[in-house]
Amino acid sequence: MTEFILKFITGGGYLGIFVLMILENVFPPIPSEVIMGLGGIAVARGQMDLFTLVAVGTVGTVIGNYFWYWVGRRIGYQRLRPFVERHGRWLTLEWRDVEKLHRFFVAHGHWVVFVFRFMPNGRTIISLPAGMTCMPHWKFLLWTFAGSAIWNAILAGAGLYLGTNFEQLQRYVGPAAVVTTAAMIAFYLYRVITWRRRG
Repeated sequence: MTEFILKFITGGGYLGIFVLMILENVFPPIPSEVIMGLGGIAVARGQMDLFTLVAVGTVGTVIGNYFWYWVGRRIGYQRLRPFVERHGRWLTLEWRDVEKLHRFFVAHGHWVVFVFRFMPNGRTIISLPAGMTCMPHWKFLLWTFAGSAIWNAILAGAGLYLGTNFEQLQRYVGPAAVVTTAAMIAFYLYRVITWRRRG
């Protein structure tokens, strides 16, 4: 995967970064950490400009996230009710929980969208509830852009700092992503095992 991304960036330049960041948010297995990290290395080599790299990467991120926001708006959260009532155990949710989450997201969704931009395993999926709760377009785009710009700048800055030694970037980012994923899986399994339907 890393070799493919490196070739894509080398051949496509800023356009390659833009396309990869859209794809990264539509198909999350493509890691933005690697894309922007390699972009930062290109800056260190004098092949790219840091500001332009972050700007192009962030616009690509916003477009990719807007796809899932649009899907969420098309579905609407009320359509989930039969599914939640049928598969509540595996979702570890009852419909009343969904209603609470809906009210919370309506009141505080902009902060949730912003904070989740820094979470490797949540920054894409958070766009779905934002769309389902019909968060205003401008608010979703503003907070997505703000959080993504900061995150992309951090990743590009890490690549710039590490220069051509990409293995060091993987050494820090890889274990952090693995630990976060393992913790989320463990928490989910705990919820499934201990979940009981109320009432």
